Amino acid sequence: MKRVCVYCGSRDGDHPTFATAAETVGTGIAKRGMGLVYGAGDVGLMGRVATATMDAGGEVLGVIPQHLMDREIGKRDVSELIVVQTMHERKMIMFDRSDAFVALPGGPGTLDELIELLTWRQLGLHDRPAHLLNLGGYWDPLITLLQSTVDRGFADQSFLDFLTVHETAEALVKAL
Repeated sequence: MKRVCVYCGSRDGDHPTFATAAETVGTGIAKRGMGLVYGAGDVGLMGRVATATMDAGGEVLGVIPQHLMDREIGKRDVSELIVVQTMHERKMIMFDRSDAFVALPGGPGTLDELIELLTWRQLGLHDRPAHLLNLGGYWDPLITLLQSTVDRGFADQSFLDFLTVHETAEALVKAL
């Protein structure tokens, strides 16, 4: 495994453990000799995971649409920065350049990226591993919803196997 895509919030959230976890994941990726692929933001958990990866000597690929580069203050000091026109281009490049995927706490964008990734797996478009950091039960409602899709007959039980859930950043990094 060479590159890990991390989906996460462009905000820090409501608890300092989210920021600490993002830094732990970024450092862990670099210490394992892997590179980070992410949304190129210089704010929130996105900025923290990228900075931690770089500080630990890792390579960072950031992919960001121009409109977010202007709005979010994109992180320009990454190893490679790709500025695209659309969110769809961003997601495809991030997907194409990654060997595994991680979702940390985040907002609607993180949720969108994760669900799309799982849908693509369900459709047989990839077989790469996906990990979810359920820090402090943050993703419990999502996990319940995913289980409900299976229980109510809208997905096979195997759908739940596409996502490995971790309770700590350390356990997630170890699984990579």
